[in-house]
Amino acid sequence: MSRSARLFHALALSAAAAGLSSSAFAEEPGSIKGRVVWAGSAAPTEKVLVEKGKAAKDPEVCAAAGSIVSQELEVDSATKGVANVIVYLVKPSGSNPEAAKALLKAHPQAVLDQKDCVFLPHVQAIYEGQELVIKTSDSVSHNVRYQGFSNGALNQMLGAGAKPLDLKLKAERRPMQVACDIHPWMTSWVAVFDHPYFAVTDKTGAFEIKGVPAGAQNLIAWQEKAGYINEGKSKGMPVTVKAGAAADAGEIKLEPTAIK
Repeated sequence: MSRSARLFHALALSAAAAGLSSSAFAEEPGSIKGRVVWAGSAAPTEKVLVEKGKAAKDPEVCAAAGSIVSQELEVDSATKGVANVIVYLVKPSGSNPEAAKALLKAHPQAVLDQKDCVFLPHVQAIYEGQELVIKTSDSVSHNVRYQGFSNGALNQMLGAGAKPLDLKLKAERRPMQVACDIHPWMTSWVAVFDHPYFAVTDKTGAFEIKGVPAGAQNLIAWQEKAGYINEGKSKGMPVTVKAGAAADAGEIKLEPTAIK
């Protein structure tokens, strides 16, 4: 029996001893695992945005150490895994307050950096209780611009050594693009959720969403060049999560024809 399972068992026994119904406690949560994979015969060719030493603006910093390549579609040639795909639950069924508490304890802040004239990370997902810190590690000026539905618009200069922006963002219906107008190749995406059931795929396309309430859930996968790529699209693909177990969502395929 897992540590979390023992905890839930102990809580149930305590509830019974106190004369409470066992329904006072939700079932032990589970998790959802899977991979997002490229359905084409070969990985797309890497796209160079700025060649080394040839930046039109601030070449002493931008692309000084190497060429800047596009992160809009990153496919691992060995595994065909697609990186930077946001995978999340839409209208989660049930709740697990401990999942949000654990996330905030481990990561009270999320950081978006401007380094070597690139946003790092290129894609991230955050919980609306987290603080988003936007900073610059460069010795040249940048600006930060986005337009949200719930959060309105921001257009803020960040000069070298500037104080970071500390933002408390509300949940958004869709990921927000963050851009720098001084260096127009610089873009990134931030998704803000009102629940903690989300993940971003790694280099191999793998993801895991932990602490998911047991029961029927709907899973969405979103990629910046394709939009919704799972079956069910914005409604989500059905996944059944069993208490204390990992549900396998299998391989979610990104078709080359979906790329816009």
